Amino acid sequence: MTNLQERGHLLTEQVNPNSLNLDQLPSLALVELFNAEDQKPIEAVAGAKQELAQAIDMAADRLRQGGRLFYVGAGTSGRLGVLDAAECPPTFCTPPDLVQGIIAGGAGALVRSSEDLEDRAQDGAAAIAQRQITQLDVVVGITAGGTTPFVHGALQASRQRGAGTIFIACVPSSQVVFDADIDIRLLTGPEILAGSTRLKAGTVTKLALNILSTCVMVRLGKVYGNRMVDVAVTNHKLRDRALRILQDLTGLSREAAGFLLERSGKWVKLALLIHWSDLSKEEGSKLLAKHQGNLRAAIESYQGKS
Repeated sequence: MTNLQERGHLLTEQVNPNSLNLDQLPSLALVELFNAEDQKPIEAVAGAKQELAQAIDMAADRLRQGGRLFYVGAGTSGRLGVLDAAECPPTFCTPPDLVQGIIAGGAGALVRSSEDLEDRAQDGAAAIAQRQITQLDVVVGITAGGTTPFVHGALQASRQRGAGTIFIACVPSSQVVFDADIDIRLLTGPEILAGSTRLKAGTVTKLALNILSTCVMVRLGKVYGNRMVDVAVTNHKLRDRALRILQDLTGLSREAAGFLLERSGKWVKLALLIHWSDLSKEEGSKLLAKHQGNLRAAIESYQGKS
């Protein structure tokens, strides 16, 4: 673990030579500079694609067995983890406890700075104990500079409980060494505003979490083709999306798609299975359950028997 007094040597804390005259640039030049620097998060994700794929496979395997996925972070990193977790239920109709975000300082830290709490490794360990992490769970520690004690404490406690651990940082392992099952380094270089890791480090973290959670849900059968067939139909916008999915995939009119959606209990996946088979709602539900909610597998199973 890097001595906190040496943070100035971390890649995320260094001065960016491309922005030394930041306060003198006109607005257009500022935008152009940001746009140029924001290409680096894309490159950083490409450089970590193997580790991201490993993380997807490990998380999907454990969640398939009944485990959960946790993001742990402080400040911007913590907020991004909470955001990604919060977006899983409406997008994939997951139970709220399947993907969870843990941020140093709790819910209050989402709207006001509480970065002083990130220095307490024991709080990270306590958060893991409170959620009764087990060997089926996966814990992702997110820390741009790699040194956050709250995250280190949480991951170390998770390893002791047998959970799968993933470490995400924006500094090379030569600067911060950490022992996790999967070590993801997203190297975006010094920030335009020195040390402001809500910029490129925040962007690359959002990109990585988008990939991780979405691809895990793909592996869990929450997606058919490129459609979110487990979308939660909880408001007008999401009902409209559900109807468009049904219309596009079945060729039905909007009225007929609406009838099918209601017949399925507002479950797009089940509605499609009912439409493509002669199964009742109850029979379709049982077949989906047999295939762990994977629509494609359920359809292939039905077609194989018919």
